[in-house]
Amino acid sequence: MQPVHQLDLVFGALADPTRRAILARLAKGEATVSELVAPFDLAQPTVTKHIKVLEGAGLVSRGRAAQFRPVRLNAAPLREASMWIGGYERFWDDSLGQLDAYVKELIEKGE
Repeated sequence: MQPVHQLDLVFGALADPTRRAILARLAKGEATVSELVAPFDLAQPTVTKHIKVLEGAGLVSRGRAAQFRPVRLNAAPLREASMWIGGYERFWDDSLGQLDAYVKELIEKGE
């Protein structure tokens, strides 16, 4: 069995739209679990499970402020994922350039 890598955990966490929405909310600033539950038609335990997945991927952390445990975004793992995806930019640029040339060729031939 292969070890689970951080990047695998990040992409796994990002695969769910609810978790992406939670990250988008946290990009505006920290929030309590109750504040994160509000926009969803989900029970608090369900949102807590999503937060635990995000925590496991290193995308969020929980602080301690009195009796509250605010959730904070940790964007560093997103940068690693972005760099990995960016590695394919040349492939897409080349592929789209070839497609563009082919379409222009078809237009010139009147097809």
